[in-house]
Amino acid sequence: MTAATHSTLFPPVPDSADAVLEGLDPEQRAVATALHGPVCVLAGAGTGKTRAITHRIAYGVRAGILQPPSVLAVTFTNRAAGEMRGRLRQLGAAGVQARTFHSAALRQLQYFWPKAVGGSLPRIIDRKIQVVADAAAACRLRLDRNELRDATAEIEWAKVTQTVPTDYAAAAAKAGREAPRDPAEIAQLYATYEDLKRERAVIDFEDVLLLTVGILQDRHDIAEAVRAQYQHFVVDEYQDVSPLQQRLLELWLGDRDSLCVVGDASQTIYSFTGATPDHLLDFRLRHPGATVVKLVRDYRSTPQIVHLANGLLAQAHGRAADHRLELVSQRDPGPHPVYTEFTDEPAEAEGAARRIRDLLASGIPAAEIAILFRTNSQSEIYEQALADAGIPYQLRGAERFFDRPEVRKAGIALRGAARFGANDSLLDDAVDLPSQVRAVLSGEGWSPVPPAGSGAVRERWESLAALVNLAQDFAAAHPRATLADLVAELDERAGAQHAPTVQGVTLASLHSAKGLEWDAVFLVGCAEGMMPITYARTDEQIEEERRLLYVGVTRARESLHVSWSLSRTPGGRANRRPSRFLDGLRPGSSATTGRPSFGGSGGTGGIERGFGTLPTSSAPRRTSRTPARCRVCGRTLSEAGEMKLMRCDDCPSDMDEGLYERLREWRTEQAQRSGQPAFCVFTDRTLIAIAEAAPDDEGELARIPGVGVRKLNRYGADVLAICAGGHGGREATTTDTNSSKK
Repeated sequence: MTAATHSTLFPPVPDSADAVLEGLDPEQRAVATALHGPVCVLAGAGTGKTRAITHRIAYGVRAGILQPPSVLAVTFTNRAAGEMRGRLRQLGAAGVQARTFHSAALRQLQYFWPKAVGGSLPRIIDRKIQVVADAAAACRLRLDRNELRDATAEIEWAKVTQTVPTDYAAAAAKAGREAPRDPAEIAQLYATYEDLKRERAVIDFEDVLLLTVGILQDRHDIAEAVRAQYQHFVVDEYQDVSPLQQRLLELWLGDRDSLCVVGDASQTIYSFTGATPDHLLDFRLRHPGATVVKLVRDYRSTPQIVHLANGLLAQAHGRAADHRLELVSQRDPGPHPVYTEFTDEPAEAEGAARRIRDLLASGIPAAEIAILFRTNSQSEIYEQALADAGIPYQLRGAERFFDRPEVRKAGIALRGAARFGANDSLLDDAVDLPSQVRAVLSGEGWSPVPPAGSGAVRERWESLAALVNLAQDFAAAHPRATLADLVAELDERAGAQHAPTVQGVTLASLHSAKGLEWDAVFLVGCAEGMMPITYARTDEQIEEERRLLYVGVTRARESLHVSWSLSRTPGGRANRRPSRFLDGLRPGSSATTGRPSFGGSGGTGGIERGFGTLPTSSAPRRTSRTPARCRVCGRTLSEAGEMKLMRCDDCPSDMDEGLYERLREWRTEQAQRSGQPAFCVFTDRTLIAIAEAAPDDEGELARIPGVGVRKLNRYGADVLAICAGGHGGREATTTDTNSSKK
C-alpha cells in the first residue's frame, strides 16, 4: 500500500455503512453506533473525538437511519466546521449541515425575519468597539484604549449570559467578575450602547443569537418549522457552550432527545466569554437515560507528553478537575519534554529559532512546528527571531486560505486553463495534472525554488505551493483526474473552508491553538505573571490558566519544548520564576500541592539552560532597573511594540525624520541585495526606535529591542554611520551579505 494510491488528503470513500466503522477503536465504535436517544461523549485531547462523531454521522447516513438534510452539527469556529464538512464529504455523507452556532442562527434569522418582524434584517456591525466608544462619549465616560476593549468584552459577556443592563452589576458580582470600571458605569454604558444600536438600526454578533432565541420562543409556528427541518443534533466542544447557546440548542430540540454532545471539561478555556462546562457535566442530570462514552486513548502524543499532561491535571482543583480524564498514549515512546531557562525574552526567542532551524534541518516540515504563547503581544519578538533566521512562518488567525487574493487569482487562472487549455501554449509541455498546475501557477508567482526570507512575498509563494502540493496529492489519489476535476475539488474545498496545508512555522496564542496539533511545539513564556497571567487571581481563574497550559501541552505529537525567561529585556531585573504549574513536573522542582507528583526528576526530561543564562550555582544579578515605562508619560509598558519604542503608541515621538528616511532608504537597498523583504532587515518599529534614540556607539545600538547580536554584527557599522550623518558602508555591507550566504 503506497502513499501514491492512498493519499491521506484523499482517502477512498467507504463503500458501505459497515466500512465506515473500520479502523475505529471500541470506544469510538460505541460512539458511532449510538444513534438513538441522548449521547454524551467525554473525549480527552488527542483521542479522536472528531473522527468518532463524523463517523457516527456518516454511519447513520450510510445506514439510512439519518437523512443528511435533517442533521445539524454545530461547533465554535469556522475552521472546525469546515474540517467537519470536509471529513463528512470524504466519508460519503455530503449534505449534512456543519456550522457554527452563529452561522446556523444567522441563516434562520435571515430566512424568518421577514415573516416574524417584517422588512429586511438590520445590518450586522463588524466591530462593536466604535459603537461602545460612542456610547462612552454619550455617557461622558473617559475610557482609554484598554478600558474600552475591556468594557466591550463585559458587554459581550453580559449578552451571552442573557443579562440585561439593569441586572449587570448584580450578575457581575455573583460571577466574581472584575469590571474595568464601576459596575454602575458599565451598566450605564451597556444600556446606552443598546440605545445607539436601535437608533442606527444595526445589530451585533451576540444579537444574532438573542434575536433567533426570541423569535423561536415567541413564534411557535417558526420553531416547529425549524424542528421539522432538523431532527438530529451534534454539538462539538460542548464544554464551551454559553447559557445563550444552550438556550438556543434547547429551542432547536424542543421536546426531543436526539442529541449527541462531545467535550472535555479539562479543556474549558473560554469562561471569560461566558462558556461553562456545567452543561457538559450536568448532561446526565438533564438526560438520565443518556449513553455516556469516555475516550481516553490518546493517538496524538507520545507517552512522555501525555505523562506531563496528566501530571498537570493531577494537581488541579475544582469541579472540572474532579471529572478529568486520565489519558493513555497509544504512541511509541519519544523524547522527553525539554525545559529551558533564558536570561531575557529576546534570548528566549532566538533560542527557539535556533532549535527550529535544527528541526527543519532534520527533515521536519515547517508546517509541523508551532510556537505557542499566552498573549498576542508576545508574537512580535518571535516573528523577528524567525525572520532573522530565515525561517518562514504564518500567524494563526490571519485571513482564511481561500479568501487570500493570490489564491482567488490562482483559482481564476486554473479555471480558465481548464476551459481553454487546449489553446494555451503554456501547457504544451505539461504531461500530467501536477505539471499543468505548476505551469499555470508559474504565471501567478509560483517557482520551484521559494523566495529568500519571509514576509508577504514568501506568504504568497507558500499559498501557491500549497495548491501545487494539493494537485500532486489529488493526482495520486485520482490518476485519471483532469484540470477540470481539480477545479471542482477546489470549489468544494472553498465552500467547506477545507484548506490545504501552508508551509511555515505557526505562531499562535494558546487560545487560538485549541483543536490543532503539530509534531513539535514550543511553549514559550512559561513564567509566573504570564502563565498564569497576572490578572488571574481567583481560584477559578488560576485553574483556567492551568487548563490553558494543558491545552498547549496536548497540541504536541512528538516533541515539546517548554521555556521561560528571567527578565523581559536584556539587562533587566532577573526576578521571574518558572510557572507554578510546572512545580513537581520539571526536573529539580517539588510539587506545591498535596497531589501526587507526576514526573519530577525521574524521567520527564532534562532541564537545559539557554544562551546567555546565568550559571545555576550563582544568584541572579540584580540591577536597579525598574519595569519598562513610557519615557513621555511614565505609564508602565506591556505591549512588545511599545517596549521597543520605550513609549506609548499614543505619545508624541521625538524622532529625527531625516534620519528615519535615510534608514529606510538604506534598508530598501539591503533588502534588494539580499532578496528578502525589508522587514527582515529591520522592522518599521525598530527603525523608528533607532531614529528616536540616534545611538552613538554599539552599546547604545545593542540596547534597542529588535537589534540582536546577529544584526548588530551585520548592520551595526552601517547604522551607526547613518546615525552619524553618513550613508552606510555599501562595500562592507555587500561583503557581509555575501558572507552570510556561505
